[in-house]
Amino acid sequence: MANVIVTGGAGFIGSKLCEELSIEGHQVLCVDNLQTSSFTNIAPLSAYPNFHFNQWDVELPLNFVESVDRIYNLACPASPIHYQTDPVRTMRTNVLGSINVLELARRTGARVLQASTSEVYGEPEVHPQPEDYRGCVTSFGPRSCYDEGKRAAESLFFDYSRMYGVDIRIARIFNTYGPRMAENDGRVVSTFILQALKGELVTMFGSGTQTRSFCFVSDMVRGLRTLMESEDVVDPCNLGNPEEFTIAELAAMIGDILNCEIKLNFLELPQDDPTRRCPDISKARRHLGWQPKVKLDEGLRRTIPYFDGVLKAKRRSTRLLHSKLLKRAIQEPVMPLGGLGVWPHLHNATPQPGTSLSALSKAIS
Repeated sequence: MANVIVTGGAGFIGSKLCEELSIEGHQVLCVDNLQTSSFTNIAPLSAYPNFHFNQWDVELPLNFVESVDRIYNLACPASPIHYQTDPVRTMRTNVLGSINVLELARRTGARVLQASTSEVYGEPEVHPQPEDYRGCVTSFGPRSCYDEGKRAAESLFFDYSRMYGVDIRIARIFNTYGPRMAENDGRVVSTFILQALKGELVTMFGSGTQTRSFCFVSDMVRGLRTLMESEDVVDPCNLGNPEEFTIAELAAMIGDILNCEIKLNFLELPQDDPTRRCPDISKARRHLGWQPKVKLDEGLRRTIPYFDGVLKAKRRSTRLLHSKLLKRAIQEPVMPLGGLGVWPHLHNATPQPGTSLSALSKAIS
């Protein structure tokens, strides 16, 4: 069994990777600053004595690690809402984070995999996108902190490989979805599902004719692990689902699964948002024997119950909070601020058993 570090391991993909490695018996260290990820994703893994967690920022050296065999570097906010919140920090995470994991790999002799992205291709003029396509990108747009940060990280990985002999792997990850996606990340799958479950208008940027390919998380984790252990692929390798769908088709599919009418709210397409995105996975098929197994319809049917559970848990939590507030209001007489003279109509207005929160609200209105 190997000693494995997963940076960004409390995130959507990272937590699934940590889970699989822990179940198999590897010694797993999850390193995450919890900036955009959630401890909830990895909390069940505390049952495994071989799983460990360190809340740490990869912008700082990983000097606390003495020995490691494999490093998966997944540390970086991956949705536009998150990585555009603090673009300078996003760039630092990509550059300084890469340097720190590469220095660790150099010191320990570990093999290190960089989770790069399809965003390195920008607004592609070649379709589907092969690994030797250099992209159509901008260095100063609102998404550049992420796109160019990932390109800089790839450059650093190859420089460390050439200069110091560090054993590297680079995965260019295309759109991935599934349970444990953050509900507030603004990604199209999570946004559409949540809005449909709530009965809200579904936000459609642009005309809905832009395309994406959607890879289920279990397929992605299998791809990352296969690439990590491959002896044949050291250049960048696309990992994603080559089946292409329009965003409008995705919305319709979610509506069909939920048996509900999807009503759309059309908004302007964000700046630099790509209109077509689909991987050429010929290299992964040829050298890794990898390709996705989960169809979009099946993956959505596995993902929707997760978000339905998230919403139900929130509603239960809200009801519990209201119940506690009501119980407290019933047990403790309501005392107006500044004495009875401020709100004289509250005199002798102690709530009676069964008083609703709405009734309490009316009493002080």
